[in-house]
Parts: sequence; C-alpha cells; structure tokens
Amino acid sequence: MSHPPASASPALTAAPVVAHVVRGGFVESVHHGTAVVTAPDGSVELAIGDPEGAVLPRSSSKPFQALAMVRHGLATDGRLLSLACSSHSGEDFHLEAVREILEGAGLSETDLQNTPDYPYDEAARTAWITSGSPKQSIAQNCSGKHASMLATCVVNGWDPATYRDPAHPLQAAIMETIADVTGAQPGAVAVDGCGAPIHAIPLTALSRGFGRLAAAIDGPEARITRAIRAFPEYLGGTTRDVTALVRGVDGLVAKDGAEAVYAVGLADGRGVAVKIADGSPRARSVVLAAVLRRIGLEAPEVPATVDAFAALEHAPVLGHGQPVGSVVAVGV
Repeated sequence: MSHPPASASPALTAAPVVAHVVRGGFVESVHHGTAVVTAPDGSVELAIGDPEGAVLPRSSSKPFQALAMVRHGLATDGRLLSLACSSHSGEDFHLEAVREILEGAGLSETDLQNTPDYPYDEAARTAWITSGSPKQSIAQNCSGKHASMLATCVVNGWDPATYRDPAHPLQAAIMETIADVTGAQPGAVAVDGCGAPIHAIPLTALSRGFGRLAAAIDGPEARITRAIRAFPEYLGGTTRDVTALVRGVDGLVAKDGAEAVYAVGLADGRGVAVKIADGSPRARSVVLAAVLRRIGLEAPEVPATVDAFAALEHAPVLGHGQPVGSVVAVGV
C-alpha cells in the first residue's frame, strides 16, 4: 500500500551532528540530533538544532498520559503509579504489579490491548522464551500504562473495550492534559508501538512539560513525580539507564522513549529534551548526558550523579566482542 510523502520536522531536517561512533580512533558513523533546555519560566535556555520542530515523544509522553489518568480519578500511587508511567523491563515484580492494577479494577490480563511481546530485559526475555511462553500483552513494556488506562476507564464508567480509540473519552482527556502541561496543542496523531494514540508536539513543549512536572509540590503533578522518584525501578528496570538517572540525581524525573527520545525535568523547573534524528538509541543517552553536564549537573555538590552519568554514557563499540571504541557526544 503506497502512502503520500510526509514532510519531515525541522527537529530532524535541521539537526546538526551530535554524536560520533568511534572505532579504533576512526569516526565510523555520525548521528544528527536536536536538544533543548528550557528555563523554569518555559523560555529556551539552550538549543541545539531547531527544538521548535514537532516530534513524536513516544514513551516519553507516559508521565503526561498518567497525569491525565490521575486527574480523572486513577487512585493508584507509589510503585503502581510509577509503573503507569513506565516502559518496564518485564521483570517479575513489574508483571506482578500490572496484575495488581488490573485486579484492583476488577479486570484481568485478557482486557489488555497492548501489543503482545516478550519482556524487554534480556535475562527476563531469555527466561520467558526458555519456559515456552509466547509473546503476551502483560510482558510487553507498556502493560503498566495500558492496565492503568483500563483502571481509569472503570473509575469513570467509560467503555474499556475501546480505550485505544482516539475519540474515546480517555484519549480526549490525555490530549487535553498534554496541551495543558506542555503549553502546546498536540498536532499529528499516530499509533504508538503498543497500539495507543501518540501525539506530536514541539521538542520545546516536551521539555517544558517535564520541567513543570519536576517542579510540582502538590496536586496530581506532584503525585506523578513522587511516584517516579520513589520507585524508579518500576519506571524502567534494574539495569536501565533511566532508573539509574532518576535514582542518582536528587529531584530529577525522566522518561526515555522509542526512536531515540529522552526527556528530563529538574526540581528547579528546568526541562531537557533530546531527539536523535535517525532514531538510534545508541546515541540518545550519550547526548543527554552531555547536555546535562553542560548545564552543570556534574557539579561537585551533586556527587550522586557520577553513577547516573556512567550509565548514560556507557555506549561501547565492540570488535570481536571487546570494546574498541565508543559513541561520544560532539558539539554539545
């Protein structure tokens, strides 16, 4: 089936080189990308490329989606609310928590409509496949969000069978919340990898939204940030860089997204967002770390950032199974 050509966002077409893939001292490949830092008042503090261009935030939108659910009666909190914001690794404690959300709403795994898959975590995926289990919705990394969407439908008396429809009251509430928290009206609507709607917004809007979330001290926004900060292992997993980042930097909230998106909010209200133009995840966290260092998060008074940055910057280039180079940020 042919489709008409689509125009690319300036966040992609005007993106400068932000990372080198270095093998044995030779630059083998480059990655283009866009990054932005917004001040507490929402103004742009730092721009690399054109951050006013729209992007699909993918799973970086999940804290906004969860905020809409909380605003509309979702009663979960703590680890279960962090899981609602997650792209979890599919470890046993993640799946147990998904079941807990569903059971609390009088539902079961059969009500989930996210795309069946194996667990994201390599060890969990290997164990799953070795056990002979097929791909299942509960194992897919978005099942915490989908379980929470269903629970929100139950609270409001909305039809749970059609919760992925862009016209569904839940999805309308999410769209309204994204516009409110980011200050930008969502543009194009697409289907995310898990089957739920995803909305295009400027990279600056993504950054501003995360800054607002991170600075919240009360209300539904603060419930989201408290949950993420207290239970970062439910946001990602035991080996994930997003978990290390949230755990390692006091007052920070973050969410990684597919196609190389990363968003961060700082307790002082600043926001950070990164998009790698070719969608390669190997450059995403490296560039994010460079931006965070540039705005001072490696300062001695925040020693906890050391381990968090090590996780972000770990991007070895292998030769014969051994490190022979790395992905490094440039021009940041």
